[in-house]
This record gives sequence, C-alpha cells and structure tokens, in this order.
Amino acid sequence: MNKFLKVIGAVAVINIIARVFGFLREMVIAYQYGSSPVADGIFTAYMIPNFLYLVVGGAFTTAVISLYNRKTTDQSLFVKQSFTIVALTGILMTMATLLLTTPILNMFNEASSISPEEFELMKHLFYWMMPSSVLLMLASWYSGLLNVNSKYHLSSFAILIYNVFFLIIAVGLSYVIGPVAYGVSALVSAAIMIYFLARGYRQLEAPSVGVSFTRNHTTRDLWIMVFPIMIGGGTIQIYSVLQRFFVGVLGLGDSAISIVNYASRLTQFPQSILITAVTTVIYPILSKKEADDDHESIKGLYGKGLHYLLLLLVPVTIFSYFYAENLVQVIFEYNKFTAETTAVTAPVVAIFVLSMFFLAANTYITRFYYAKGDSMTPVVLSLLNVFAVNIVVMYVYAEAGYGVESIAYGTLISSIVNTVMLVIYAAIKYDLRLGASLPKSELVKPIVPFIALIGIMYISSEYLVLDLKWLTFIVGVVIFGTSTVILYVMFQIKEIETFYLKFKSKIFK
Repeated sequence: MNKFLKVIGAVAVINIIARVFGFLREMVIAYQYGSSPVADGIFTAYMIPNFLYLVVGGAFTTAVISLYNRKTTDQSLFVKQSFTIVALTGILMTMATLLLTTPILNMFNEASSISPEEFELMKHLFYWMMPSSVLLMLASWYSGLLNVNSKYHLSSFAILIYNVFFLIIAVGLSYVIGPVAYGVSALVSAAIMIYFLARGYRQLEAPSVGVSFTRNHTTRDLWIMVFPIMIGGGTIQIYSVLQRFFVGVLGLGDSAISIVNYASRLTQFPQSILITAVTTVIYPILSKKEADDDHESIKGLYGKGLHYLLLLLVPVTIFSYFYAENLVQVIFEYNKFTAETTAVTAPVVAIFVLSMFFLAANTYITRFYYAKGDSMTPVVLSLLNVFAVNIVVMYVYAEAGYGVESIAYGTLISSIVNTVMLVIYAAIKYDLRLGASLPKSELVKPIVPFIALIGIMYISSEYLVLDLKWLTFIVGVVIFGTSTVILYVMFQIKEIETFYLKFKSKIFK
C-alpha cells in the first residue's frame, strides 16, 4: 500500500501541474471573452473532441488494459489489433461528425440568440478542433499501454505537455487570428502530445505498434467491453454534454452556457487531480490482482481508497462551498468577466462542489466493477441516473424557478443516488465493503472534524471578508489548511499521523 500511495502521489503532483495549465486556459478565455457568445463558441467547439477523447478513447484504453493482462491474450498481436481499431474508430467518428457539423451545432444552439457571424466562428473553431479527436483517442490508447508497463509518469507528463502547448499557442495566436487560435492550438498540441507518448512507448521493451485487421476472441471481447465502459466510465463527460444541451432546451439564457462551463470546470479541478492520479495507477494494478485471484488485496484497496478520497475531498468541498464567490472572483473576475457574472456563477459553483466526492467515488468504484469483468452494472446505473434522475431533477428545479442552478442540482442529486447504488450492489455482489481492512472507529473518526470544519469555514467566509479579494482568499486558505491539519491531529486521524511521521523521518534522518 505504501508503494501504491507513493506512485499515486508522484502522479498526482504531475497532474496538479498539468491541470493548473488546463485551468489557466479557462481563465484566459474568461479574461478575453467573459460569458459572451465567443466564449460559448470555444466551449461548444471543444466539447465533442474532448468528449470523444475522454469517453470513447478512455473506454478503449480501459478495455485494452483489462484484456492486455489476460493469460489468453497474444500481447504482440493485440497491440496491433487495438491500435487499428482505435485509429479507424477515431477517423470514422471524426469524419461523420464533420459532415454533420451544421446540424450538430444547431442542436446545441437551438434556443440561443446567436448571430450568423457567431455561428460561423463556431463552425471554424469546430473544423479545427474536431480532427484532434483522432490524435487524442490514440494518445489515450498509448497512455493505457504505458500504464500497463508501469510508466505512469509518462502518460501524466503527456497531459501536462498538451495543456502547456494548448495554452501557449492559443494565447499567442489569439492576438493574430482571434478566437480561431483555440482551434488551431487544439490540433497542434494534440499532435505534440501523441508524438511524446509514441516516442516514450518505443523506448520500452514492449510489443511494437502496427496495423492488423486480424479478428479473434480478444477483439470480440474488446468491443463487448467498450460500449458499456463508454457510458459507465464517461459519466462526468456525459453530464457536461447534457448540461450544455439542456441549457438551451430549458431556455436558461445565452450566458448560461459559459456560466455552467466555468462553474463545472472549477469544480472538476481538485476532483480530477485526485481521481485521475488514483485511477491511472489503480486500474492496471487491479487488473493484475484480479488475474492472480488476489481478492483480499482488492477488498483492501477498495476500502482504503474510498477512505482516502473521503479525507481529501470532503474538506476541499467544505472550503469550496463557503468560498464559492471568492473563488470565482480570484480565478475569473478580470476584464470582461464582471462582478455581475460572478454573482450569477458563484451559486452554481456552490452546488456543483457538493457533487465532487460523489463523482470521484463513482469513477473509483466503477474501476472495481471493470476489474471484476462487470461492465454492464455501472452502465445500467449510469443510464438510470444520468438520463433519468439527472434530467428529471433539472426540469423540476427549472420549473421551480432555480434558473441555471437547476443544472447543478441535477448533477448533484443524480451523482449521490448513483454512488449509493454502486456501493450497495458492490457490497452484495462482490463483497466489496466501505469498511474493508479498516476498523470501524477509523470510519467514524472524521465526522466530528468535518462538522467542526464546517463551522470554522462558515465563520471565516462570513466575517473575514476583506477589501482585496486575493487577501480574503489567502486568509481563507490559511485558516482552512491549518484547521484541517489541527482537527485531523486532534481527533487522531491515522492517515495524517502516518504522513507526519514519514515527513519527520525524511527531514530529520
């Protein structure tokens, strides 16, 4: 477990830096275009390539990792087969989407008062961004192969490289060719990313990449796994697409698109850092342990992993909820992102942050289902919650007059229901329990520190609001960090004590 945590820590550090650059891109868009139709156009044009990368590419990657470790798999042949399948799938999906550009964009802008000029800009952005889907899907595939070979840092570095170049090229070119720079940058940075990954893979003593149209039981199993994983593993991305679509359907206003995007991205920032680090490392390990029938280790990983997520994400959620307005001010409120936009965005952020733990837990728990060879159960539960509970909640809250906040409530309530269902079924079917390998006393210990932290952050956010937004933020972060550590130590949270002893031994050895 200690080695596992060290690897996760290293990957998390790289992911933090990578996500910071990705988030800087959102901040620059907010600075340059605020919540205008131009910003909406950039987000809409990038939505589908990003969706294909994370959902379709991620599904193929997860399936490849599972099948690669099977004893019946011819790894050399399978690498070529899966490369061919992913490449052709990406090309065909990209071509079909490009041919349907106008109806697709019309569907997402049906209720928006977008001008013909703004629609043309969105199309140009889409034409540049969409071809990057093929490169991004192949990049995801390469990342999976690197993770199987325990080269987790290379796949994480690739995301960092992508985000750095995306930001630099987009900002630099935007002063020359305007918003289209974001489309050009998406394509170029994707090409740089896949070059880095391919070069890293070639340096391994691993099966060579090539083309093969051979079909056998492994390719059949690949397709059988991919479709359910796309739905079960792409929940967050499916939420994003539905949010974008229902903003228009519910008639929540033109600026609602950007508001939801800024709010959801701010929420996903801490969540994605942690869950990406954990799932990048844990799924290849899970697949190997499942192949070795090491069920006790899997139960231990399940219980401890969820406990760690709880200890990390709940305090962040508490801070983010009470400091939602200040976070929006510090991160976005510059130039064309006005105080009025902040006032509308902050309540949406406050609701979205409450879903952080549940969305992360859903992703984490789903990986254990995949390791068990069960890709259908997460699909059924995701379909029920994302396409039923989520949509019903959005409609109910919109009818009740909650406006843009109704989108956030849909995500929150459906993600909670999904987590509860996944946990119950995993306990009944696979004997995976929340308290596995942990004493009951350790499970209840964090409750009082969480309650105390809620009180401290409420008082801090209400009575320590200073004239300078950055000073308010710094004071809040200091109080939050100090309070969390003190509370964890006071109530003898085992994980913080273990961390302190290791830190002390390294400093004073």
